[in-house]
Amino acid sequence: MITAPTLHTERLILCPFSLEDAPEVQRFAGDRDVASTTCAIPHPYEDGMAEEWISTHQQGFDKGTGVNLAITLKDTPKLDSTILIGAIDIRIDPTDKIGELGYWVGKPYWNSGYCTEAAKVIVNYAFDVLELTSIHAFYLKRNSASGRVLQKIGMQFEESFPKAVEKWGVLEDLVKYSIQNEIYNS
Repeated sequence: MITAPTLHTERLILCPFSLEDAPEVQRFAGDRDVASTTCAIPHPYEDGMAEEWISTHQQGFDKGTGVNLAITLKDTPKLDSTILIGAIDIRIDPTDKIGELGYWVGKPYWNSGYCTEAAKVIVNYAFDVLELTSIHAFYLKRNSASGRVLQKIGMQFEESFPKAVEKWGVLEDLVKYSIQNEIYNS
């Protein structure tokens, strides 16, 4: 069985999740502040949800419809171990070779540049290895930090969608950014 890749940056290792990561996923994704910044993370984040989510990753990779990776810190006090700090993924339309970038980082690790670092390496992988033609990403307009990540990795504003999604009973504005392989690699 071929598994999702392990990608390295200066400070991070992006690697496939294991079921042992479930308690940390539940702890970080279950933080109301983290969940409030995404369209997809529910709150409360119930027992078993992390295990269920992790168990879908290999099948998505096998089908060519997704790459889900744990964002972990490379340098940790304990040798041969990493610290899970978040998640990043590319959901793939294999027919059109288009990807959608998504990510979250645990609140203790916000504003440290980790998400930008992780996004750069997974976008490189998606274009260079998976040979996607373009990648887009959506973020809730009030989450300006997510918008800055997309700008820093070279994505361009594409469109705004006023009151496009409902999050906890409130209609939220959604913003879309994208980048094409030919522009990214030029």
